[in-house]
Amino acid sequence: MQRRRFKHILSFPDRLAQEAERWRAEAEKLPPGTERHELERKARQAETAAHMDEWLRSPGLQPPK
Repeated sequence: MQRRRFKHILSFPDRLAQEAERWRAEAEKLPPGTERHELERKARQAETAAHMDEWLRSPGLQPPK
């Protein structure tokens, strides 16, 4: 069985930022509580992952020669 390949239009950090925005918008609609807290936490994690990905791909991090 072959795996289906999917070509992403947006970069990984852009997709993470988009998801974070979506989760924040959903969280704003909810009253304070567990669900809202979880959505806000997911948004923060996605933003952190996007920043980490950018940092790891930065030209300052090069393997030793």
